[in-house]
Amino acid sequence: MRKFLYLAGLLMMSLGLKAANPEEDSTVLSHELYLQYVDSVRHATKFETGLIHLPGGKIELNIPTGFKFLDAEQSKFVLTDLWGNPASVSDSILGMIFPANMDAFDSSVYAFIVRFDSIGYVKDHDAEKINYDDLLKTMQKEQSDYNAERTKNGYEPIQMIGWASTPFYDKENKVLHWAKELQFGNETPHTLNYEVRVLGRYGVLNMNAVCTMNELPKVKADIDKILKLAHFTKGNAYADFDPKIDKIAAWTIGGLIAGKVLAKVGFFAIIAKYAAVFWKFILLGLAAAGGFLRKLFTGKKSKGPYSEPVEKGETANPEKGEQEEKEEQEVTEVKEEEQQKEEKDEETKKEE
Repeated sequence: MRKFLYLAGLLMMSLGLKAANPEEDSTVLSHELYLQYVDSVRHATKFETGLIHLPGGKIELNIPTGFKFLDAEQSKFVLTDLWGNPASVSDSILGMIFPANMDAFDSSVYAFIVRFDSIGYVKDHDAEKINYDDLLKTMQKEQSDYNAERTKNGYEPIQMIGWASTPFYDKENKVLHWAKELQFGNETPHTLNYEVRVLGRYGVLNMNAVCTMNELPKVKADIDKILKLAHFTKGNAYADFDPKIDKIAAWTIGGLIAGKVLAKVGFFAIIAKYAAVFWKFILLGLAAAGGFLRKLFTGKKSKGPYSEPVEKGETANPEKGEQEEKEEQEVTEVKEEEQQKEEKDEETKKEE
């Protein structure tokens, strides 16, 4: 499907382009310009391996053989300029982890998006008590109200098909991971949302991969290395928690998996923040060629780490469509609801 969309994107662009030579096929010209753009971006991309010190000083990643790391600035460019997501999707991103033999232009690419949520110390006392089959049923029931709202706003409904990988909590290493199989509308193949959480003293390191279910075997083959590559620095680990001065999170292990604070933030509201926008544009991936070419033929400037290698050194930022604005509004509402919950918790603690 991606290849089809890619070719369709080139075909659409060919209708709006004027070939340098009137006799030259515009589709061929479009393809050549696209390949030049891809080549320039790849040459400008600076991946890292080995020990990576993430901003903030709380976390280190030891990128093993077979993987490579892209820093925050370049990752934002990938998510917004290349994959077409709203700018809000890259908020608080620390970087991305790619398989060594892939990059943002590969049709079967998957990448773990790295973030840190400073939600506080997550108690793990409920980990062994959770019935994941019951939790799945609860999450599936919750989708009805959310999907009614999505449909009302012109979005496709999201169906929680089931666990692609049953949740597992490594109590010794404080690492939680699981995977969900999702369906957006009637799309096939289904979406794979693979989640990894590493618990620390002040919050949780999130590593989240969104791709198609076709990529599940690749992700599963690599997941053991992903689970081991992150650790908290001295004084920031889970064992360094001080109950006298440190904040305790409103989340528990079950809450992390369900994707919600224990109050009213629904599962699919969080999914909208981390997955829905990714799915749409990862699927369209190479079809964005039309957008790249449109930028090359406009006079608008773009600020991005890959601007300079492109011909004339300039590309245009993609304009926000109505759909993207709705996605951003959705994310904003989630953040506001989370903030209100935190403020309410603080007031409750003060009263106590």
